[in-house]
Amino acid sequence: MSAHNNRTLLIALGANLGIAAAKFIAAGITGSSAMLTEGVHSVVDSTNQLLLIWGRRQSRKPADEWHPLGHGREIYFWSFVVAVLVFALGAGVSVYEGIVHIAHPEEAVTPIIAYTVLIVAFLLEGGSTWAAFREFKQAKGALGWWEAVRRSKDPPAFIVLLENGAAMAGLLVAAIGLALSQLSGDPFFDGAASVIIGVILGLTALLLAVESKALLIGESADPELVSALRKLTLAHREVTGVGEILTLHSAPDQITAMMSVDFDDTITAGRVEAIVDQIEREAGERWPAVRRLFIRPRHDAEQRALLADREGGVAD
Repeated sequence: MSAHNNRTLLIALGANLGIAAAKFIAAGITGSSAMLTEGVHSVVDSTNQLLLIWGRRQSRKPADEWHPLGHGREIYFWSFVVAVLVFALGAGVSVYEGIVHIAHPEEAVTPIIAYTVLIVAFLLEGGSTWAAFREFKQAKGALGWWEAVRRSKDPPAFIVLLENGAAMAGLLVAAIGLALSQLSGDPFFDGAASVIIGVILGLTALLLAVESKALLIGESADPELVSALRKLTLAHREVTGVGEILTLHSAPDQITAMMSVDFDDTITAGRVEAIVDQIEREAGERWPAVRRLFIRPRHDAEQRALLADREGGVAD
């Protein structure tokens, strides 16, 4: 599951820049703490989209002498940075501003402006969220939404969706807080709305950090691909068994695979080389994301069977 262009990121960037400007203007006019924190949230989101675009660009740089496996993990690094920014700047500032506003309340003025901005922001954010939703839905296939997030190897795909979801929830909370403050005459509700927005962003950031960290450390390819790679190899009649298969995502569309293979003891070394070359070529054609495939011939049948059982057994 991966996205191959920045269309959704650019849509989200444009929406957030416009929303941020409108929110700050409204905060200055109304004195709304929740509106101010929503403006900060939109600025953070805009910065995040720029970082994710940069990360995707850097991840496509070719391998070099010092990075023989390429620069694919750049996208995972910048995704983790985005999670930290959401927590530190988004959640942190929101909670701080809410507490300050509760301790030193200020009366909001002309709330109609705030409501107008919230409606406009909700529509813009909704359009961006719909674009992210459609892209992620297409990428996830038959997987459930939660499973798709956990198994996705392309952080921008789910980061934009989760960030936008948190943004829309924050807009609703800001509107409720502003309305309660207006109806009750107590600005406490406006400050409390900022704290709640901070909690929403903090939980979102935690989820993003956990998923990005797992990818940055290194995640294996989907089990379906590993199983299919085993079957492809066993389809060669000179192959008598496949032992351990190790895979690693260096980027959403860059997989390194290593496996131990038993060959018929009666064939020549030259024939083994030909089969290895054929397997590598077939795997590359079937799964373009498998950029490197290392095959280690071995003859330890007992160890091979143990490793095969650990991975689910050898397919017929």
